[in-house]
Order: sequence, then structure tokens, then C-alpha cells
Amino acid sequence: MPNRLEAETSPYLLQHAGNPVDWYPWGEEALKLAKQLDKPILLSIGYSACHWCHVMAHESFEDDEVAAVMNRHFINIKVDREERPDIDQIYQTAHQMLSQGNGGWPLTVFLTPDQQPFFSGTYFPKTPRYQLPAFPDLVRHIAEFYHQRKDDLAEQNHQLMQAMARTVPTASHELTAGEDALRLGFEQLRGTFDFTYGGFGTAPKFPNHADIALLLRAAHAGNTEAGNMASQMLQSMAAGGIYDHLGGGFCRYSVDERWAIPHFEKMLYDNGQLLSLYADGWQLLEDKAGPLAQRFVSVIEETMGWLLREMRSPAGAFYSSLDADSLNSQGKSEEGRFYVWQRDEVRELLTPEEYAVAARCLGLDRKANFEGHDWHLFRAAEPEDDEVALLQSAKAKLFAVREKRIRPGRDDKLLTSWNALAIKGIARAARVLERPDWIAVAQQALDFVRDRLWVDGRLLATCKDETAHLNAYLDDYAFLLDALLELMQADYREQDMRFARELADVLLAGFESDIGGFYFTSHSHEVLIHRPKQAYDNATPSGNGIAAVSLQRLGHVLAEPRYLQSAENTLRAFDRVLLRSPAACPSLLLALEEFLRPPTVLILRGAAGRMAVWKSRLNQDYQPHVLCFVLDESVGQLPPTLVREFKNDVNAWVCRGVECMPAIDRLEVLLENL
Repeated sequence: MPNRLEAETSPYLLQHAGNPVDWYPWGEEALKLAKQLDKPILLSIGYSACHWCHVMAHESFEDDEVAAVMNRHFINIKVDREERPDIDQIYQTAHQMLSQGNGGWPLTVFLTPDQQPFFSGTYFPKTPRYQLPAFPDLVRHIAEFYHQRKDDLAEQNHQLMQAMARTVPTASHELTAGEDALRLGFEQLRGTFDFTYGGFGTAPKFPNHADIALLLRAAHAGNTEAGNMASQMLQSMAAGGIYDHLGGGFCRYSVDERWAIPHFEKMLYDNGQLLSLYADGWQLLEDKAGPLAQRFVSVIEETMGWLLREMRSPAGAFYSSLDADSLNSQGKSEEGRFYVWQRDEVRELLTPEEYAVAARCLGLDRKANFEGHDWHLFRAAEPEDDEVALLQSAKAKLFAVREKRIRPGRDDKLLTSWNALAIKGIARAARVLERPDWIAVAQQALDFVRDRLWVDGRLLATCKDETAHLNAYLDDYAFLLDALLELMQADYREQDMRFARELADVLLAGFESDIGGFYFTSHSHEVLIHRPKQAYDNATPSGNGIAAVSLQRLGHVLAEPRYLQSAENTLRAFDRVLLRSPAACPSLLLALEEFLRPPTVLILRGAAGRMAVWKSRLNQDYQPHVLCFVLDESVGQLPPTLVREFKNDVNAWVCRGVECMPAIDRLEVLLENL
């Protein structure tokens, strides 16, 4: 019989609706029952594309005997970390304090009925292995401990709550972080950079989107080494197996230091951010016709192809993720099965000429690189000029055959924050590569969010099967505001500027702390045991960092002191973090850089046809400090700061702070002034 998850919208929760475990979704019913029965809570947090979540589910949650033990001793609550990142943040922090180890998923936390955690782990096997206890035995011991050691638990919980409260920073009276913090941030990044294979640290290796963005900004400021580091990382990822060389798009991370073998899940948030970074990397290249530039363009085009083909909903918004696992021919779930190959299989599908090129260029001429018996494709060598067509033909044939395989599962919920990251990435790539069709894609996704997830002047966090719900979080507002600023530079629409102001105003009214910075949850949100206010970037950027960047930029565009002051207050709130560990919060460092050197607002006004040459030339250069608004004859109402007289001829105004230069009517003069 289905349990209480059958009415949920989360594909992850629905995967567990048929478990014999008496699962509850997080909510008043389960929390109230735990108190009434004096039963501890077993909280399990995961997400649809998570490999080890699936493993633990198959081993334990689908097992009648294990489920009986869980049901006897606990109120069992299942949470999708993508729908409830507020709950996930709290208990990941608690887990790291309780276990003195790293977090991850599945996250398994045992709570008192008043939601306080007292024991935690990640994956637990059904039988003892990996130096981990058997999950059923652990469940019995934890339940016994809860009922017999309540005084000890109360003292431990008191200390834990005090420690968690200390994770919320106290603001400085003034902003002391400055150029020294920017320099230290780069030095800290350089200290962990792998100059052999690119990336940070050793295996596993992650894309580290915000770190790359910071390196690119440093390169623009004249730091050649930072530019080389960013370029090496972008090249290594594009050549490695973390990139899908047949279907486009990037996997979550590489399990090895050479970027060769990925963890095969594909996430919307990674690919949205990487579109922006490869567009920026292309702009930084001097030779726009060279092989590296062509490679970056191919990565962007192929990733866009994957997004449009596999991740776009009929309404125009983007789904969340693809699983790492898929079924083999025997019906067994295997990680990476959809993507890997047998060498003989490839040889049979291609002509001898195609196979010779594909084997050398995609690593098939080497020993099996996946679990000792399969080949996962990567860019092992570059084709010669006369081999390019053969390689393309070979890849097309392999892709066509792969499309007939059993596909990985897809999490088809539509998240506001992740769609915002995709909208920004698509808009930036579209502007840089002059793809108006992609601009339309970004605008349609934005319109979906505004039409379906903006309700009564507030955002909702998620939508699935026509049902939109859950209060939005800081990331939803901050990322969407950031995306709007990028989208308006690709194609200015009056409704987008109005929406940007509305989002900014709700962000200030609903999330801002009275001592600076933003809480992750709004003032009207459900009261939980802790209210995070975080500085650090993870797989997605810091909401506080992006809020500060976006408010600062919008404040300069509209000459709105409230937004500028809020951004400065945010930097003051995290001043000590910026001084001590700037590399851990690169998004806040980007906000600090633009606080020290405010962005330039560039207004182009004129007939669309005549501005095309100007736009094309401006898009060639990496100018991260410039906010460019192209206002042609179709633009109607404008905020006062952007109003300029319309003429058929092109005129440009360069504004820094409250001062604007006289109109410029020659492109070469404009480039000199930028």
C-alpha cells in the first residue's frame, strides 16, 4: 500500500511512496505525532538523482524487515533536499558538528520530537560493511539510547544549538575587507589549484563555478596567472569525461583527478552556470577563430542542445536533473550504464575509417577506464583537419544508438532558483554568441517563473504537474534578480525591469537581517530550530553573495540608494569571513570587488539595424564590469536613469556612479572609453 508520500509533488518522495516504511513528508502531522507518542524522528534527506540514495532505498527502505524496525521505533520523515534546502542546510550543519565529518546524501539524522538532532550519518548499509554498522541494528540502538539517556541528550542538544547559533556571523561596524581580501582570495585559490590537471584539490573534483568566475575577473584585472588557471580548468573539463561528448552537458563531478570518470548525474544548476563561464572564457581568448575558441563554442552549443532536447518542459521552464543510474539489459540499475561502451560494440557500429579516428580521439585505443571492463569516452586527442568530419560522423552514429538505450530517470520538478541559474547562463551565452533564438528560450523560462511561481507578490520555490508551492528561499530571489540583470542586457523588456524592482523590494523586506546580510528563509517562513545566514559558495552560489552583487548592480542602474546600502550592509555582515577565508566565499568577493570599483553602466540608443555592428563588437570582449543596455525603437517606458533621446543614429552613454559622459557616436571612441 502506498504510504503518505503518494500525494507529494517531489519525484524523489514519490520514488518512496511504495516503500513499506511508513514515511511522512515533513510537516505538522509528523512533528505533532512524534511529540504525542514520544517517539524520536528518523529524518532521511536525499534527492532524485542521488546514486547512494537509491542504493540505501533498495537495500533498506524497500525491505519489509528493515521497514518494520523503523516503523516500530521512529516517526519516519523523508525530505527532498531540492524542495526543502532550508531543512537540508540545518541538518547538514548539525551532522558535520555531530560527526566531525563531511556531509552528503543520503543524509540520515535522528531527531528528538522537538526536531533537535542527536545522531547522524549519511549512507548506512543493510549489513555491516565499509566500516559501517548494519542499519537495522543502528536503528534499534538509537531508539534505545533516546529513551534511556534523555538527560545526556538534553545537554548535548543544548551545546549543539549554541554551536549552530555561532555559525550566524555578527556584523562589523564598518567594512574593513578591501584589496587585501581580494589578493588573499586569489592566493588561497592558487594554493589548492592542481596545475597538472586543472581544478582544485585532488579527487573528487568539482566544477567550482564561483571560483572560476573569480579567476576570470582577476584575469580581466590583469592577473595573467589567474586567467591561465581558469582557462586550464575550462579546457580540462571540456576534454574530460565529466563532459558528455556525444550528447552535450556536464555531469556533477569527476571521481578522479584527471576529470576522466564522472559521477554521472546531470544537474541543471551545473550546466546553467557553466554556460556563463564558457561564454566568458571565449571572450577572454584573443584568437576567436582558433581551435580553443571553437571548442568553447561547441561546448556551449552542445550543452544548449542537451538542455533543449532533454531538460526543457513544454511550458519552457527547465527540469531539475538526470539520474546517474539507468537499467542494463537485465533490468538491473547501474551507475553510468547509459553512457559507457564496449569497444567491440563501437567497432561494429562504425566504418573502419571512423573507428580509427574515434578510437584515438575518444580513448577507445586505451585500456578500459570504467570499472575495468567498459569505456567512458573523453577527448584523448584532437583530430587532424582531414579527420574532423569522420569524428563527427562517428559521434553522430554513437549518439543515435545511445538514444535507443534505457534512459536515466529525470526529476521533472521545476525549481525557481535552478531555473534562474539556467536563464542567466542561456542569456549570457546568447548575448555573447549572438543567438536571438536562445534569448527567446531564456525569456520563455523567465515568463514561466513570473506567470506560475510569482503569486500575490511572492515567489514560490517549486512547480510540478501544475502544482506550485513552498515559500521561496533567498536563493530563489537572489538568483532570479541576477538572471534578470543578464537577460535585460541580452534583450531589454520593460516588464523585466519592473519584475527586477519587485524582487529586490521583497528581498529587502522579507529576508534582510537588521544587522546586515540575508537569512536563507523569509521572515514569514516556518519556524525551524535554526535560521541560517550563510556566506559560503557550494555547488550553487552563496545567496548572500549573489544578493549583494545583484542589489549593488541594480542600485547603480536605477540610482537607488536602498539597494546599494543593503549590499554594503551584507558585506559588513560577512567582513570577518572575507578577511579570514575569502576563497571560501567567492561570490561575496565579487560583490566586494564591485563595491570597491563600481560597475559601469553603458546605454546604447538607436535603430536596431544600426546598433547591430556595435553590439557584435562589444560582445567580443570580456567586460564583466560593464552593464550594457541596448535600447532600440521598440523600447517604451524606461526608468529615469536609462532615459535618453532616441535617434536613428547610434549614441552611447558611459555612466560611472552618478556621472555620465557626453553622448558618443563613434564605436572606436566608445571602446577607448570602456
